[in-house]
Amino acid sequence: MVAKIDHLDGKGNGQAAIWRENELGNLRKLKLIIPQSLPGETVQVTVDDPSMRWQKMLPDEILVANPDRTEAPCPHFELCGGCVWQHWNYEGQLKYKTDYVKKALQNVGMNPDIVLDTIGMEDPWHYRNKMEFTFSPGGDLGLHEQGNFRKIIPLETCLIAGRNMVDATMEVGEWVKAFDLSGYNKDTHEGLLRHLMVRESFATGEVMLALFATKAPIGDLAAAAEDLIERITKNYPNVKSLMWIVNTDIADRTQSEETFVLAGRDFIYDEMAGYRYRLWFDTFFQTNPVQAQKLVDLALEMGKPQEDEKMIDLFCGVGTFSLPFAARVKELAGIEIVETSIESAKRNAVDNDLHNTTFLARDARKGIDEIHESWGLADLLLIDPPRSGAGGKVMRRIGRAQPKRIVYVSCNPETFATDTAELLQFGYKLQQVQPVDLFPHTVHVECVALLIKN
Repeated sequence: MVAKIDHLDGKGNGQAAIWRENELGNLRKLKLIIPQSLPGETVQVTVDDPSMRWQKMLPDEILVANPDRTEAPCPHFELCGGCVWQHWNYEGQLKYKTDYVKKALQNVGMNPDIVLDTIGMEDPWHYRNKMEFTFSPGGDLGLHEQGNFRKIIPLETCLIAGRNMVDATMEVGEWVKAFDLSGYNKDTHEGLLRHLMVRESFATGEVMLALFATKAPIGDLAAAAEDLIERITKNYPNVKSLMWIVNTDIADRTQSEETFVLAGRDFIYDEMAGYRYRLWFDTFFQTNPVQAQKLVDLALEMGKPQEDEKMIDLFCGVGTFSLPFAARVKELAGIEIVETSIESAKRNAVDNDLHNTTFLARDARKGIDEIHESWGLADLLLIDPPRSGAGGKVMRRIGRAQPKRIVYVSCNPETFATDTAELLQFGYKLQQVQPVDLFPHTVHVECVALLIKN
């Protein structure tokens, strides 16, 4: 069957539709989801059951290719779920992301012409400073297959992870095989090893290895743990944190019931915009440091913080934006609902000799009210919400507070558009939107935007 790809879905898969006659002679629409296809392509596919309303399949053949199609360099690309667009040249990816942001604004009745071209990377490979790999029941270490969280693709390489991270990960994989250790079976809830989290600071060179297992590294596992310590400390001196973390919960998350520090400490140091941060295994930190630096620079450029101003950093996390802004304003208040992140933000401020900050572990709306009651209204507000966005109630609360300037950092163009549209009724104008590509070869795109009070 021949199908024409007319658009991509939110996961980066090609979408096509064909019309078929049913047994009564009536036309029915069959929606096709076709990974590894690109807009405008004509593809040959095999439809197993035409009576279905939708089906997902890989193309059998590309009959008419998008001119930006290229050969994927990674040997795992066709199966691995880590990247979806290695078959699309980088210029094509960036153009699509720009158009995506424009469309999101247009859908809520806002002007798409203020969206600038997406800022890409000079080298869009080996950019990630954090990866989470999973063990198969047989002990293979790798990444999930596309659309199948029960199957693990054994790792030979990873072209988006930092090179030192990949080398250390391969060492752990060899150690597992040497001791014939089992991986965790998600169906039977049996087996030892679940995940390996790897973090690397591109600034300091420090690496963290966090091994998640269902048992502690004692008793019959003590010898294996000692061998792991010897392998890592001997061959990878940049590993400053080697941990064995016990997690017996059925939920498939990287969480800790008990943590054993096998070597080094339980955190690593990273740096951004000239400030130092401590990162634990569960610390949220931007995973592309090169592009994250551009986010900070853009936020500072748009926000124009002044030394006599008060500022709120909403959804502040560990202070990624708080610290560089705090050095330029009179006072800064950071608000974040996750208490561990707030404790990290406080510690990071002290480590960087910043003493004009207040950090609150509060719900966004309550935190804004509390800050306003304690030291008045803010001149400048920065908001960096999760993918789900801030929501109408929070945005309306911001609008009623009337800060002079609002810098919105977004990881989801659609929720960004709906959030910022809420502020129009309060007299704000969306002045500039700058997309930034933090995740090459994936569908994701970040934005930094400026809203000013008319």
